[in-house]
Amino acid sequence: MHSEILDAVHRALAEDIGSGDVTSEYCVPAERRASGYFLARQALVLAGVDLLDVIYTARGGIEELNLLHKDGDHLEDGDRIATVRGSARTLLECERVALNFLQRLSGVAKLANKFASAVEGTKCKVLDTRKTTPGLRRLEKAAAAAGGITNHRMGLFDAILIKNNHIAAAGGVRQAIENTRKSGLPIEIEVRTIDELNEALASGATHLLLDNLSPAQAADWVRIVKGRATIELSGGIDLQTIRSYAESGADFVSAGAITHSAPAVDISFRLELL
Repeated sequence: MHSEILDAVHRALAEDIGSGDVTSEYCVPAERRASGYFLARQALVLAGVDLLDVIYTARGGIEELNLLHKDGDHLEDGDRIATVRGSARTLLECERVALNFLQRLSGVAKLANKFASAVEGTKCKVLDTRKTTPGLRRLEKAAAAAGGITNHRMGLFDAILIKNNHIAAAGGVRQAIENTRKSGLPIEIEVRTIDELNEALASGATHLLLDNLSPAQAADWVRIVKGRATIELSGGIDLQTIRSYAESGADFVSAGAITHSAPAVDISFRLELL
């Protein structure tokens, strides 16, 4: 598992437990053992379930953990997600952190699945964005992929995306493309006008980002490009409009809402004494 994910889990545990779960320490005898299970309380797409092993391993006191489903599985209300057995104190102190990750990440996966389903039957793929919770990007992007969409770049380091402020700083569309060509990385450029579109194509751009167009405008611009470059559409695209954008002929549609506005799903943890 990636070090960033392990770090996120350990930070979450330290944030919640701190110097110790005083409620459980005073309330529950140290020798008490228990079992527990995670339960879906609504229809959802599961994500983050592998983190349970990381969480319990970090705290110790667990005898057995059984994952009953995997990321990307579609669950219904009442489905059990995982079972665990061990120290009652450990189960109690890990409960909230485990639920926070499962509820948040499964919420992202569920919303991602809605976006992916909305474009079925078109050639268009849905992309996520960098609009993620600070420190949780790798987890949220994995959850988005579990929901059925395609991950865009992970960060500023793995692909070039020239946006309007980069164009201004570089001195124009052509200059921005020429300056970045030597990187050897994938290059995408945002264009906001027909003139910028034509200049980008004349400069050899092969991946265009068209931002804040209406579906009708997007279709017009796609016809102008005529397959000379792949096209991504972005800008306020939601579940109500994404189908219209996908039908414009674009190759990709990106939606920040998948990660920045996904509501947590309802998952509970039930504990039983042994």
